[in-house]
This record gives sequence, structure tokens and C-alpha cells, in this order.
Amino acid sequence: MALRYLLLIVLAVIWIVPIVWIVLASFSANDTGFVSTFFPEKYTIQNYVDIFTSTQFPFVYWIRNTLFVAVISTILSTFVTICVAYTLSRLRFHFRKPFLQIALVLGMFPGFMSMIALYYILKSFNMLNLGGLILVYVGGAGLGFYVAKGFFDTIPVAIDEAAVMDGATKWQVFWHIGLPMSRPIIVYTALMAFIAPWIDFIFSGIILSASGNSKNYTIAYGLYNMLNGTLGKSTTFFTQFIAGCVIIAVPITIFFVIMQKFYVSGITAGADKG
Repeated sequence: MALRYLLLIVLAVIWIVPIVWIVLASFSANDTGFVSTFFPEKYTIQNYVDIFTSTQFPFVYWIRNTLFVAVISTILSTFVTICVAYTLSRLRFHFRKPFLQIALVLGMFPGFMSMIALYYILKSFNMLNLGGLILVYVGGAGLGFYVAKGFFDTIPVAIDEAAVMDGATKWQVFWHIGLPMSRPIIVYTALMAFIAPWIDFIFSGIILSASGNSKNYTIAYGLYNMLNGTLGKSTTFFTQFIAGCVIIAVPITIFFVIMQKFYVSGITAGADKG
């Protein structure tokens, strides 16, 4: 038993130390480049002030753009995923099993393999903007139905049959029975759908870089450009970059703390049955 606790303590330290270092580095007064010490020699909040007031880095625009994309994508992706999962769990139709197998195979390929094709498709429709980015996130949402389907499989079919005998349509069964009983999986799906656009810089970089206007960037891609792009240099803006990383981590952390109960319930219940 003591060895178990010792192992857990070691793992916790390994996991927490980098986070503590990032937070401390964001308050460092170092303006010479990377922060090489764990505890800064001098503390300041100027890094947070600079990133919000800088004219070179429109951080407020990045937050606004990312929040817009994340919220819209979350709403649409959650609706699509839940509808697909419920349909495949409750309805029996031709091509259902082949679709499940095809979706499983397609889910094994990483999404960035299609980013070049998506770029040219969106370019042909003149949608290399936030709207096109939303389409990218929502377009593949339906393939992430497996966890939600597993959750719906745990809900007794007899409840649906009783509602149908009382005259309810399939949509009424889904809206008035299926959704109220699936709050954990809805919260879990929404959290996953929100995190993807909030931290992604691969697709946002491919799609939004064509505009050449830094005010159109998302947070992740904007911060990436502070160190590796045309907006700045790593040795000059490193502490401001770290402050930006801390800022974007706060909403996700708050969401997980508040929704932890539903998150755990959703992912464990969704894993009961395939």
C-alpha cells in the first residue's frame, strides 16, 4: 500500500511541476529570452498587461475569435454527435453495421491527413475564414459518436417502447426521454467539442494564415506565431507567450472542475457497451 501511495505522489509531482513552472514563468521579469530558473529572480504582472495592451499581438481579438468558433462548433458538433449516436443506438436500418465499421476505420486516421484537401476545398468556396474553420470542426463531429452511442445503449429500450405505446413519435422519444436521461454524455461531448477549437493551431494555421491579418487568428495559432511565425521572436516575447498560455488554460480548467462529475459519468458510462 505504501508503494502505491509513493508511486502516486511521484506521478503527481511529475505532472504538477511543469504546470507550476509555467505559472511562475508567466510572472517572471526576465526580458532576455527563455526563463531558465524554476523560481524567477523578480516577479511582475507586466507580462499579462503587455499581452492585453500590445498593438503587435491583438490578443483580445484572438480570444474573441476563438470563443466564437468554440461556442458555435460546440453547439453544432454536440447536436450532430448526439443525434448520430442516438440513431445508431436505437434504430435498425440497412447499411447500419457497415456504417459502424467504416466509421471505426475512418476514426483511426488522424484528422490532419485531410488538411491539404480541406484547404483547397474551402479556398474554392472562398471560406478561408472563421466560418470555414467552424465547418471543419463540425464536419467530422458525427464520426465521434462511439462513446455517446455506448451511453445510449445503456438506457433500457423498454422506456422508448412504453413512450411509443403512449403515442409518442421517435422525435418526441428522443427529445423528451433520450436527452433528459443523457445529461452526462451531452456534457462530456460538449466539453470535448469545445476543447478542440480552443487549443487547435494546425487547422486554424492552415485555414486562417491565408488572410495575412493577425486579427483573424485564433488563440493557439496567434500564440504560436509569437514564437515561430512572422509576428515575433521566441527570445523576445517568451514570457508574454507563457502568460497567454496561462490565460487560455483558465477557462478549460474551470469547465473541467465544474463539470467533472458529468465528465466522469459520461466517459465511464459510454465505455460500458459498444
